[in-house]
Amino acid sequence: MHCNPAFRKADDQKNITFVRKRSFGMLTINADGGPLISHIPFQLSEDGSYVEAHLIRSNPILQSLQNSSLDAAIVVSGADSYISPDWYGISDQVPTWNYVAVHLRGQLRVLPQEDLHGVLERLSSGMEMRLAPKPAWTMQKMSHEMMKKMMRLIVPIAFDVGAIEGTWKLSQNKSDSARLSAVDGMTVADMGAEMEALNSLMKDPPC
Repeated sequence: MHCNPAFRKADDQKNITFVRKRSFGMLTINADGGPLISHIPFQLSEDGSYVEAHLIRSNPILQSLQNSSLDAAIVVSGADSYISPDWYGISDQVPTWNYVAVHLRGQLRVLPQEDLHGVLERLSSGMEMRLAPKPAWTMQKMSHEMMKKMMRLIVPIAFDVGAIEGTWKLSQNKSDSARLSAVDGMTVADMGAEMEALNSLMKDPPC
């Protein structure tokens, strides 16, 4: 991950909170034929030390894992947007792209198949809680036969987190007045929900 210190001031807890809120990212490993990447939902523990997820049996990452553990990374991206130099209200600026991204690095391993039910239950429960006051969907709503059929197709995995790296590129390298002027420019541009989320982060970046 690019290590410009101006954008690396978020502490581990802020990065962990961001990843737990997103709960979706790119799982990557190095394999004999080159990098393998899968987009997966997952659940990160509250202390940021452990990830639970699952992969379909045909996923090539599982074939690479076999009975061992592997170095891996999970890349989690947040809001991002083009930033026009006009918005800063100062001269001699260039276009840029603001974004938030957190990388988790660690060891990927396969869990026993009997752990799958708990992994799925915790993941779906965590997601359903965000939809309140909607009544939560539970695995008990599926027939036993359909549940067994679906669970045969997937494998539980764990990722032991060894390092957390976050970049919060939110124009912190500009003066407060220039950064907030860019926020105003983004508001006028009205480029949708993605820019709205970035706009909010730029108002109060990590420092």
